[in-house]
Amino acid sequence: MIKNDLFLRALKGEIVERPPVWMMRQAGRYLPEFMEIKAKYDFFTRCQTPELASEITVQPIRRYGMDAAILFSDILVIPQAMNIEVQMKPNFGPYLPNPIRSQKDVDNVIVPDVKEALNYVYEAIKATKEKLNDEIPLIGFAGSPWTILCYCVQGQGSKNFDKAKEFCFTNPIAAHQLLQKITDTTIAYLKEKVKAGCNAVQVFDSWGGMLSPVDYQEFSWQYMQQIIDALKDEAPVIAFGKGCWFALDSMAKSGASALGIDWTCSAKNARYLTGGNITLQGNFDPTRLFSPPAEIKKMVTQMINEFGKDKYIVNLGHGILPNIPLENAKAFIDAVKEYKAD
Repeated sequence: MIKNDLFLRALKGEIVERPPVWMMRQAGRYLPEFMEIKAKYDFFTRCQTPELASEITVQPIRRYGMDAAILFSDILVIPQAMNIEVQMKPNFGPYLPNPIRSQKDVDNVIVPDVKEALNYVYEAIKATKEKLNDEIPLIGFAGSPWTILCYCVQGQGSKNFDKAKEFCFTNPIAAHQLLQKITDTTIAYLKEKVKAGCNAVQVFDSWGGMLSPVDYQEFSWQYMQQIIDALKDEAPVIAFGKGCWFALDSMAKSGASALGIDWTCSAKNARYLTGGNITLQGNFDPTRLFSPPAEIKKMVTQMINEFGKDKYIVNLGHGILPNIPLENAKAFIDAVKEYKAD
């Protein structure tokens, strides 16, 4: 049994003394202890070496004592496993030298045996579970099929993913085949993550907000729904779509245990759009962590009051930024732990 199960209880919608807290991207780049590892090993070596990935996962827990850990990994391990070359270039980000632009390219993409291709991830989960010693739950994650397609077709990060959208709109048959291959791989991958010891999973649709509401349903949401349907009986699923407030209504009916909310949507609107019955997670603006610690604490308390302490998980509205001062991250976590309902 997990000793601190606050996060899991919030996912079930149970009454809690305070909401649980963790931060997206908490394992990594803002921590000096992470930077020491980063100086020695390149990005995918860190992901693919279970001892390193597990160490990076527990670093923030040792320092701040969040209510959940999230496995250090990357959403792009999925395309790598599918026979698509992915590099991580320093000061540039993901780079795919052979982007997918045609039916022939899609035909060359494989649905791998995830047990074999991604075994290092499951080994990292086992190593992390050992380090966590059942103190807190462990979250596994994947990118949404649409977000993965964005990188596979664009070949790199982008402000608007114009090439990815063009591919979907000019070659929809190939696009849907690619999305389905990614979906099938992701479902198998997440199921293995749960078997290896993850207590919950989160699907990140980081680029969902690039699509119109109609295109979102066609090219993103229907595939996320497949993932939720396949996983929800095995572990709680958190669905997070950045910039996707327009889809919160259908997301709330999906069978997901919780929905991530970004900082552009108020607590009041998020509760209204989701019908008020589902657990919500979010939505502190990551850049607001540059505010003085005393101000952060005030804002976090106000945020909890607006969402309500139940059916709520405190988090950022997207990943923590690399240059956030350590004491500011601490103020964010402490404000939640010290929270007293009026």
